[in-house]
Amino acid sequence: MNRWILEATTPGDAVKDALRFKDKVWNWFTDADMWANVLFSGLRILIIFLLTRVIIKIVSNIIDRSLERKTGGRILSNTRRFTTVGELMKNVVTVICNFVMIMLVLSEFHFDLAPLLAGAGVLGLAVGFGAQSLVKDVITGFFIILEDQFAVGDVIQTGTYKGTVELIGLRTTRLLSATGEVFIIPNGLITNVTNYSLSNALAVVDVPVKMERSLEATLGLIGEALKGIEQRNFNVLAYPNVLGIQSMSTSEYVIRIAASCAPNARDAAERQIQNDIKQALEKQSMLELAQAEEEARKKAEAEAKAEIDLAKTEHALEVTGSANTGSRRQIAATQEGEEGEE
Repeated sequence: MNRWILEATTPGDAVKDALRFKDKVWNWFTDADMWANVLFSGLRILIIFLLTRVIIKIVSNIIDRSLERKTGGRILSNTRRFTTVGELMKNVVTVICNFVMIMLVLSEFHFDLAPLLAGAGVLGLAVGFGAQSLVKDVITGFFIILEDQFAVGDVIQTGTYKGTVELIGLRTTRLLSATGEVFIIPNGLITNVTNYSLSNALAVVDVPVKMERSLEATLGLIGEALKGIEQRNFNVLAYPNVLGIQSMSTSEYVIRIAASCAPNARDAAERQIQNDIKQALEKQSMLELAQAEEEARKKAEAEAKAEIDLAKTEHALEVTGSANTGSRRQIAATQEGEEGEE
């Protein structure tokens, strides 16, 4: 055994092994076919890389041009939303192209891609099952933005939540309520949406009027009060329509007024209509009170004048009666004197 080891490790054999290794290295460096394969593989990798960059650039330009056409006649808030969609789509395209590029590069190094793709598929499936709610939120957010369901600044209601949209993300939407609460809602929970900011609203005001007031006079008063309301409040888009009596009881009747107003401005329009009608009713009440006081004053003056005239008449009658009595007495004395002379 020791003899064999000594024979196997003789200096001559070591030199022969070194020479054989040197020959192999030299043959490897001087192998034209191998270097040709390396050159072609490098060229193919470079072409794959350049083609990937070109494809990403072309698809990004197509997305940008499509978004420019979509946002040509839209407001800024919607432009921001379409920009978000565009960035998301470009990121998806970039990830897919880079993944394909990596697979092709690995194939140039003679990697077996089947087990790698199978492992990636299993990993993706596991992640998908473990993050179902996250995936649902992201997909729902993407379609909310893409379908233009609502924009930042819109007033919406989803379920029991109502408020102004402050932020639209791919995973959550943030609402600010009228009383100051901030609702952060996962997009996956937004199943139905009521948007109050897309079309014109209708302001409806019911005005109760006492039964003693004339209907014609009341309609004329309301119509006069609402003139020029479009200039006083730009939320009111057109002159309100006085519909007439909506309901009636033994003590009052209700006049209904309807007006077209700007989106999400119904409350402001209704307040303006009520303010104008209230001011007109107050002026009318003050005018009626002034007229009643004037009539009472004129009546009192007439009664006082009548009393004065009556007193003057009575005084004149008394004076006339006294004069008649004196004349009668004088006549009687004259007659008595004439009889005495006879």
